Amino acid sequence: MSEVINRTRSKRRVVYLILTTLVLVTLAAAIIYRVQHPPVATARAAPQPVPVRVAAVIRQDVPITLDGLGTVQAYRSVTVHSMIDGPLLEVAFREGQDVHAGDLLARIDPRPTQATLDQAIAKKAQDEATLANARLDLIRYNKLAATAYTSAQTADTQKATVAVDEALVKQDQASIDSARTQLSYTTITAPIAGRLGIRQVDAGNIVHASDTNGIVVITTLQPISVLFTLPQQSLPLVVAAMRAGHPAVLALAQGDASGTKPLDRGVLEVVDNAVDQTTGTIKLKATFPNPDLLLWPGGFVNVRLTVAVERDALTVSPISVQRGPDGAYVYLLQKDHTVLRRNVTVGHEDLAASVVTSGLAAGDVVVTEGGSRLSDHAAVEVQEGVLF
Repeated sequence: MSEVINRTRSKRRVVYLILTTLVLVTLAAAIIYRVQHPPVATARAAPQPVPVRVAAVIRQDVPITLDGLGTVQAYRSVTVHSMIDGPLLEVAFREGQDVHAGDLLARIDPRPTQATLDQAIAKKAQDEATLANARLDLIRYNKLAATAYTSAQTADTQKATVAVDEALVKQDQASIDSARTQLSYTTITAPIAGRLGIRQVDAGNIVHASDTNGIVVITTLQPISVLFTLPQQSLPLVVAAMRAGHPAVLALAQGDASGTKPLDRGVLEVVDNAVDQTTGTIKLKATFPNPDLLLWPGGFVNVRLTVAVERDALTVSPISVQRGPDGAYVYLLQKDHTVLRRNVTVGHEDLAASVVTSGLAAGDVVVTEGGSRLSDHAAVEVQEGVLF
């Protein structure tokens, strides 16, 4: 029995060894075949070109501008007050009316000042008569003193009397001039040309020279002024521009970043004589002709001051310039419709153009839109119109 069992085990070992050997041979054959006949790689799909828009690098004159926020102010503003006290008889203007210097605005009752003037004139006539008589007496006393019929003291006394009467006449003339001046104040005229505001008092009221509100406010709107501020770091550029003449200034509506439709064009007139230590800014004043009355006192506008012009500069669109760890760069379009990443040096830059001082040449074509999806040597397809 044990002999039969041993034979069975021996047969199983032989079979196991044969099967193991066959498996190893088959595996070795497969490995050798794979090494000698490697599988053909599946062809990858070619990457699709990236749609982009491009623009050429051009030479042009680039204005160097500084932007600030300004407040519109009247070129001149006058609050019309009464110079004397009295009843306001007439208001001769219409609210919002444009007036010229010297135009009638209002009248105050002239009778009290007219009476004062008449009294001064009468007093002068009286003193002139007294003076004339004193001069005749002085002539007689001088003749009598010369022939010793009267004393020299009497003649000197009469001479002093004449001097006193002459002084009284001069005083009377001053009173007349003062009364006439007061009488002229009963007619109120426009001291400057401009536009009238809202009437502050109606006819029939008693007006006083001490009234704080006045009668009406006149503001000059043509021309008009704009006050604005710039950082003190901009002062050297502004001073240099002022030395060359009055630099140009644009008044822009808030939100108009392009500056293609300015509200008005003016010139810089004044640079303040001190820097505001609280804000670190310098105050400037520009004047605008304001022909269409688009600028109004109290309003806010954006101001763009041109301080210089960079002549014949290489420029690209600002959106074509990207920035990375190594600085600014652009994607340069190649003839084979691939792009090359090119490092550039950017000088002045604004919303309209970026000045490139190195890295590009006139006529180069750079990517303006779609650059965020590019890499060096990437294939591109130039598109027209809006990409995304």
